[in-house]
Order: sequence, then structure tokens, then C-alpha cells
Amino acid sequence: MSRPIVATLDCAALRQNLAISRQAAPNSRVWSVVKANAYGHGIERIWQSLSDTDGFALLGLEEAILLRERGWKKPILLLEGFFNSDELAIFDRYRLTTSVHSNWQIQALAKAKLSAPLDVYVKMNSGMNRLGFQPEQIHNVWQKLRALENVGEMTLMAHFAEAEKNSGVLEPMKRVEQAAEGLDCPRSLANSAATLWHPETHYDWVRPGIILYGASPSGQWQDIAGTGLKPVMTLRSEIIGIQNLKAGDGVGYGYRYHAHEEQRIGVVACGYADGYPRHAPTGTPVAVDGVVTQTLGAVSMDMIMVDLTPCPQAGIGSKVELWGNQVKIDDVASAAGTVGYELMCALAPRVPVETL
Repeated sequence: MSRPIVATLDCAALRQNLAISRQAAPNSRVWSVVKANAYGHGIERIWQSLSDTDGFALLGLEEAILLRERGWKKPILLLEGFFNSDELAIFDRYRLTTSVHSNWQIQALAKAKLSAPLDVYVKMNSGMNRLGFQPEQIHNVWQKLRALENVGEMTLMAHFAEAEKNSGVLEPMKRVEQAAEGLDCPRSLANSAATLWHPETHYDWVRPGIILYGASPSGQWQDIAGTGLKPVMTLRSEIIGIQNLKAGDGVGYGYRYHAHEEQRIGVVACGYADGYPRHAPTGTPVAVDGVVTQTLGAVSMDMIMVDLTPCPQAGIGSKVELWGNQVKIDDVASAAGTVGYELMCALAPRVPVETL
């Protein structure tokens, strides 16, 4: 018998989440963000479920080429653009949209030999201080790019550091307005949080990411509980062992948990080598046979121990949900001091994946 852990992807939920994203920004086109191998879900597994999108946004040329070779004809945006000038031949061949965030990229576009102009997203630094031109540089950059034969349609792009907060887009939006003054240009500003909560940022294109996969951009499930968004990924396993503890018995490496009284615990076939967060503490939620309980002690490479007190009928073979519809990935991530994004992306290759 194979190890019982499996990740299941609900493609109907993915389609529904895209529809909800589109409803949140009804006057905008949608870039579905599928970077990091579709946030760990597997771009090849899920892209067809997102085929109603207006375009895909990602980072890697390999993923862009895969989409083209699978038959995707609509736009593909490389969010960090090209990393060296030699890649422009591939952008040209596969008709990819590039972001431009540095002067060397402008120079590379000027020198490239292309069969047709490439569409360009001009990345502005909205105050996050990652990639992008300063607001006061945008006019000059825009004119330089506009003068190049190799540049087609141009869009102004920016990103928000705190869009999950009520006032989190105010200052960045002021910078965008300053940069775009006098420019008649399309804009793409809104990430997942801005798509849901800041309609003033929507403009021409929105870029939902985490909400497509049914988790919250704020890291708190309750913030999206009323939206209709559904988790796409469910991580399941089974109880493979039972231990009956006496008061004082320790559990797992370092004995980070000791029983206070007689206690029955289960051993689950899942560990940090499967992508479960190693730093998840005692008390992280988990469901056994549909009953929410908690982890106990340290997470091992291949195993997790769980409290069976709330589910005394559980035994060998009992079904365990590590995250999914009942145990929200945001709640697991929060307990472990991280975010749902990381847990999705950390799903290990050794975990079998099924699609529904």
C-alpha cells in the first residue's frame, strides 16, 4: 500500500474563484497570476480551469512556453520581465508581454531584432521599494519606450505593499497619480486584496493571485469568509499509528509536548518533507474523521502527532485533513507564523496530486 497522503485540487472551486474575482472588478480585464507553478498547484494541472481569464501572469519563461505549447493564445505577462537580453528572442517567438523595470531593459529592447513589437508593462515603484522606476522617472521612461519600434502597447503597472489594510492604497495611489499625470495610459495596479477591497484601484487590468486558490490575502480566513471563495487545495492523510500516553509522557523530538493526564494520540503520515510547516506548534488545527482537533509536539520529517481526545472513535486508517475546506490553510499558516501562500508553494513533489 502506498503512503496515504494526497493533495486534491478542486477545479470547480478554481473556476468559481475566478468568476468571483471578475465580479469584484466587473469593468476590468483579469490577469490570473500563476507564478510559482500556480502557487504550488501545478500550472499544467490547473490552467484550463482558468481558461476564462483574459491573460496569465507569471515569472518563468518555462511556464510561459508550456502555456503556449498547450494552446493558450491570449496574453501572457512576465511579471519581472526578461532577465537578460538573449531572452528577447523567446519573448518574440512566443509573443509574450514583458514588464520593464530597469534602464538596461530599455536599452536591450532598443537593440533587439524582433519580428514584431512587444507589449510592455512599465513597472513603477509605488513605495514598496522592490522593482520599478520612481514616479518622477515615469514620464521620461514612457517617452523612451514609446519611441522604440520594438515596443507595442504600453501599460503602467504598480504593486501595493499593504492593500489588505483599509488605508493601505492611499499613499501608493497618490504616487501613481503623480506619475501618470498627463499620460493617457492603461493601468494595472490591483493585486488580490485590492481587487476585493479597493475598487478605486481596478482600472484596466486586475491581477488576482492568492484569492484564485481560495485563501485570504490578509492571511485571515474570516476576511474572505463571506465572499464565496473556496479552497482549491485539500491536503489529506490518515492515522497510521496510535499511542496511549500516561500523565507526564513526552511526545516527539525534544518532548515539546507532555501529556497532563492519560491521553490517546494519533500519528499522521505527513511531515515537513511533505510541505507541512515544521514550526507549526502544538495546537495547530487538524481534522480527524471530520472532527477538528490539534497537533501535539514537534512536526517530524514524515509524521505529525494529533490529539484524539475529541474523536475517541478514531483509529488506524481514520481520515485526516491537514488543510482544505474544513481546516483553512490560513488558520494552519497563522498558527505556524507564516502565510497560506508559503504552504501552498511548499507542497513537496513527493505528495501525489489528484484533480477533481
